[in-house]
Amino acid sequence: MSLPLKDLQQLLYRLITAPSGVAEGLGAEHARPAGGLAALVHGDRRLSAEARVDVYADMYFYRLLEVLKEDYPATLAVLGATNFHNLITGYLVAHRPSEPSVLGAGKFLPKFLRQHPLRAEFPFVADLALLERTITEVFCAADAPILEASELKAVPPERWGVARIRRIPASAILRVQWRAAQVLRAVEDKRDWRPPQPERNQILVWRRNSRVSYREIGLNEAAALAMLARTTKFAKVCEVLARGLPDSQAPQAIRDTFARWLAEGIIMRLKRGAGPTIA
Repeated sequence: MSLPLKDLQQLLYRLITAPSGVAEGLGAEHARPAGGLAALVHGDRRLSAEARVDVYADMYFYRLLEVLKEDYPATLAVLGATNFHNLITGYLVAHRPSEPSVLGAGKFLPKFLRQHPLRAEFPFVADLALLERTITEVFCAADAPILEASELKAVPPERWGVARIRRIPASAILRVQWRAAQVLRAVEDKRDWRPPQPERNQILVWRRNSRVSYREIGLNEAAALAMLARTTKFAKVCEVLARGLPDSQAPQAIRDTFARWLAEGIIMRLKRGAGPTIA
């Protein structure tokens, strides 16, 4: 018996990802192949057709497990190998990969952790996983030319009020309930990590060239950067950065923040011929 290639691929995928194994997955098939699995997969005295597909099922799981260990090294370090293995087993049952690339395999893990029993012992782990997932997504985000400080001088000061700016696509703002960045930093530095404090905070994640960085930021900076997910007037960004500051301190705070954004490569480059637009 033969099946069209697409149908055969879909059948094998369903069997390989069946939560309780190939035999049970085959039993759940509404239209089983005539002659059973042996009509599609050759077995021998050592391994039946079912056993051969089971080998692929095991390989598939352990490959995904290794991918997720690489994507979530701090989550792995916090939970330990056994807890992480069991977590991923349950996660892949609930969220079978649906994309050709393994990049999407772990995208639902932070959300999955928010309802997982492990949170009783590690209440911060969902925020930690969210930070790690965001780092992966920022690393793969689209490139964009960045605005250099030297280019900024070409914009006449009197036109800054109507100038428009935008942050690079390879950036994200997180709002979390735990100081998860402290745990990730400790794991990256190979230091002993400590459970973080439950404290609302904001984290900026961005990429410059091939390096992803992250840092905690204040409320004003987080609000300003959130605005810059779209092209925004520079004057409006300044208003947000100055919010709650004395008039004597606001100008310097704005200058310092913008200088840091330029140094970090967060603002997109001025378009030639676009007047006072920086985007």
